[in-house]
Amino acid sequence: MKRSESLDALRGLAILLMVYSGSIAFGEALPGWMFHAQVPPPKHIFNPDLPGITWVDLVFPFFLFSMGAAIPLAAQKRIQAKEPKRQVFFHILKRFLLLAFFALFTMHARAWVMSATPSVTEYLFSIGCFVLLFLIYGSFKGIMAARVEMALKAGGWILAVAFLVFFPFKGTGFSVYSVDIIIMVLANMALFGMLIWWFTKEKPLWRIAVLPFVMAVFLASTEKDSLNMHFFNWSPFPWLYKFYYLKYLFIILPSTLAGEWLLERKSTEMDDKNGKLWDLSAVLVIVLILLVNLAGLYMRLLVSNLICTVALSAGLLTLLKRSFRNSLVGLDKFVNSGLYLLMLGLCFEAYQGGIKKDFSTYSYYFVCTGLAFLTLTAMMILEDRGYFKSVMAFFASNGKNPMIAYTAGNLLLIPLFKMTGVSVWLDSLMGNAAEGLLRGIIFTMIVSLVTVFFVKRRIFWKT
Repeated sequence: MKRSESLDALRGLAILLMVYSGSIAFGEALPGWMFHAQVPPPKHIFNPDLPGITWVDLVFPFFLFSMGAAIPLAAQKRIQAKEPKRQVFFHILKRFLLLAFFALFTMHARAWVMSATPSVTEYLFSIGCFVLLFLIYGSFKGIMAARVEMALKAGGWILAVAFLVFFPFKGTGFSVYSVDIIIMVLANMALFGMLIWWFTKEKPLWRIAVLPFVMAVFLASTEKDSLNMHFFNWSPFPWLYKFYYLKYLFIILPSTLAGEWLLERKSTEMDDKNGKLWDLSAVLVIVLILLVNLAGLYMRLLVSNLICTVALSAGLLTLLKRSFRNSLVGLDKFVNSGLYLLMLGLCFEAYQGGIKKDFSTYSYYFVCTGLAFLTLTAMMILEDRGYFKSVMAFFASNGKNPMIAYTAGNLLLIPLFKMTGVSVWLDSLMGNAAEGLLRGIIFTMIVSLVTVFFVKRRIFWKT
């Protein structure tokens, strides 16, 4: 099965924006819409009462969406090979545990977690941990013999466990509760998303029917001594699983539909020159829908945002009838789903104090998932038409190795920059908006170069 370049590009865009949002200058240099809406400058103190979203708040749900859409694509080979269910479930559990360990290990591998005042020793340990991750998660097919690869993996696991057990971490030392929460959420979504998809792969409506039950548990969990409250709070291993994480099923499960539709799509010849104008117009309308909602929801121009979104949606549906039917096959499902979820999210906007990432609201899930559907649609048009090939290839390359892109900054670049003094220069780029943006661009581009370096050599981290 050929990889979906547009889905890889969406994943790559999300991971690079995630890196960028964490590496720009914090403080007074940049406006509030350059950060999470609930963590505004200059002090960046979390305020859960602030409604609205920014582009930063779209990054994580876009990554979740690409993860969910990849579930049917990744499972296709197993289905075609008619693997026994026992083997499939073992693979799902294995992936969950590998991601959970990744969340645990990468957090402890950060120099500032090892020590309150990191020195060269801690920085070298961080870099060493980055190398260990290659041994544990690296795929070296075609590069070395299988036996050698297995031996390296075993050695990597032994050294990683020894590091966690024997290194004198600051404070109380090693703790299973010290985890990268983003990766732990992804681990839970990989487990429950894949299980639910597997049991409903023939009946997608049943998959979506799971969501009202999840919503029911959340809504009634505040009722004292209720079954919902006990079910919501129960966990055999609170550091590993919380029902609270399952709120992101509202993004993961709809996105699996996108993956199934990607499988259904057939390659088409792009000879329709007249359709190109309509296709580019559709991309432009999608970009406008994205920008209008970000601006309208952040600035709380709710009525104007709703009117503009309805008008732009009508325009996109008109383009859908004129263009996609003849030139781009199978995109109507993506557009219809995206617009439906976006409008549903806007209807939920007033609930829970307005749309927020933290603490996340139903409006947030539906709006972000709708926008993700539309963004993927735009990327599919660009891929099918062959526009911006180099840009699409750049994002897709990063999307093929997201685990490296996610960790390279904390475990490789920051330690190197600290030891060489480069961090002093980077930290000086905070005087104004231009410097603050440049700081993020430099850091993100280096992370990207590291990621693409290994992609070109076909070295991937996999779970």
